[in-house]
Amino acid sequence: MHLRNVELFCEVVSCSSFSKAAQARRVSQSAASQAVQLLEDRVGAVLIDRTQRPLSLTPAGEIYYDGCRRLLDSFRQIEDQVSEISDRVAGRLRVSAIYSVGLLEMSDSVNCFRARFPDVELSLDYVHPDEVYRRVEEDEADLGIVSFPRSGGEFTAIRWQEQQMQLVVAADHKLAGRRHSRVSVVAGEPFVGFCRDLTIRRKIDHWLKEEQVVVQVVHEFDNCENIKRAVEIGSGVSILPAPTVQGEIEQGTLAAVKFDGVDWCRPLGFIHRRNRLPTTAGEKFIELLKEATHVV
Repeated sequence: MHLRNVELFCEVVSCSSFSKAAQARRVSQSAASQAVQLLEDRVGAVLIDRTQRPLSLTPAGEIYYDGCRRLLDSFRQIEDQVSEISDRVAGRLRVSAIYSVGLLEMSDSVNCFRARFPDVELSLDYVHPDEVYRRVEEDEADLGIVSFPRSGGEFTAIRWQEQQMQLVVAADHKLAGRRHSRVSVVAGEPFVGFCRDLTIRRKIDHWLKEEQVVVQVVHEFDNCENIKRAVEIGSGVSILPAPTVQGEIEQGTLAAVKFDGVDWCRPLGFIHRRNRLPTTAGEKFIELLKEATHVV
């Protein structure tokens, strides 16, 4: 049994798509389809129900997929141990991150990592926070990057950085000229917030309640990018992590006001499965990101 076929099969299952799996593994769609077909011929059973959209596993496929995941996990651990002996960082690293982690900063770090460790096959996806946890738990990602990371149960969290929360307004807003202000300045303002199911929204609601400040929520989004666009066109003000608006402030499309009298921060961190320590590649990735943000 060719290990490459097993990897492609697991990728197809993870992506629920032959085309997406082929793109992720940088092969043709026909190559991904042929790899699965060869495995099905070998075991004499249909593993993937191709009549369903998205694709789904058959009962035989469920058993086979579970075994293949454990097989690949063991093989990667062996590879990692051998690489440590030869002082070589190699293998595959799958990272899932929340949208607002800082796309520009991450892009620079990813390029640096690939240049420094060319033998590591790094893939990075941006998804909803719940999806980050799901992928890590189901071994579809080796590392997750989330805000307010939680340890316990299936997960272990690793601290990364604390991001200061600031009031963000359009460049022509009446508050745009201020550098500092009390939280009370947002009372009654039209407010563009995060969706209610996100931890950061619950934190912001809690912080405002502590300060006895009530805002008028006019829009809700699940990521910083959409919130910034709404603020830019004058839909309302928002409270966002400082690094996520640095580019817009430099371009003059947004302005930020620091809050006096409070210390509101959004922690960012890495998560991994409790019973599966990061590989050497994972450790190097974490070290590089901490190095880029001067976190020790």
